[in-house]
Amino acid sequence: MPSLAANKSPLKPLLDEVGPVDQVAIEERVAKFTTRSIKKASKIQGLKLAVSMVDLTTLEGKDTPGKVESLCQKAQCPDAELDTPQVAAVCVYPAMVKYARRFLGDSQVRIASVATGFPSGQFPLRTRIQEVKQAVRDGADEIDMVIQRGAYLAGELQAVRDEIAVVAEACGDARLKVILEVSELESYDNIRAASFLAMSVLRPGDFIKTSTGKTSVNATLANNQVMLEAIRDFYLDTGIPIAMKPAGGIKNSKQALHFLVAVKETLGDAWLTPERYRFGASSLLNDLLMQLRKQQQGVYQAPWKFSDASTGY
Repeated sequence: MPSLAANKSPLKPLLDEVGPVDQVAIEERVAKFTTRSIKKASKIQGLKLAVSMVDLTTLEGKDTPGKVESLCQKAQCPDAELDTPQVAAVCVYPAMVKYARRFLGDSQVRIASVATGFPSGQFPLRTRIQEVKQAVRDGADEIDMVIQRGAYLAGELQAVRDEIAVVAEACGDARLKVILEVSELESYDNIRAASFLAMSVLRPGDFIKTSTGKTSVNATLANNQVMLEAIRDFYLDTGIPIAMKPAGGIKNSKQALHFLVAVKETLGDAWLTPERYRFGASSLLNDLLMQLRKQQQGVYQAPWKFSDASTGY
């Protein structure tokens, strides 16, 4: 029987509309993803696919144009000794977008920028919209916005929906990624409901995203699975394909492959592309490259061989 607290939740109408999450079933399912055996040619294919899905990220107060240049160089040529694809995008603060555009030129690597008062989302709406428009003018191809989690949890659903719609309009042709900040949403039910709320105003090919990477808990297989199943159900209802980006906490190749197994078994091969799935990460790329070198050369290389010691990339 639902608790009295659940019945009084300001989110109850939305939760009733999209349906609950079976927590036990979700956790049992994701546990099985970690048992899949991926070896040899399939493993190499999976590692390269993961490389192509990385949004290579630097979001630090000490970011400089020089650091962004190093990031862009790494994004375009992850490893000169390996036949690897470019990463999907570099992700930077709005002030760094113009430098990323200068360094990348007309490269196929996209420029993503966090905006709308990242990571709190607590700036006035007018300021957040100005930030989005300036990032797009400076050359951003994609905007990663944060929702106001307090407003969502208070049941101010129309206000949250309207803000997402206004930001999407401000993006113009740039793609929008809506960050739910799952660790602050308190339950799988709330994550599923927030996913549907965002998707209801997104355009085909826009993203929902787990996290800012600035909280103690970020992307996990379980919260990723809740969002993948929301995307599946939304697609079956509407025919609109929404993309997905787990971010924060995915640091090694084994984790990345588990996430790709989840995508394949939940959404199918159509989502196994950088157009529909991304990893928000800073250190993941180096581990992917180490594993690819291991597959090619039979031994692990020292981690420092994959990074510029002055930048971490």
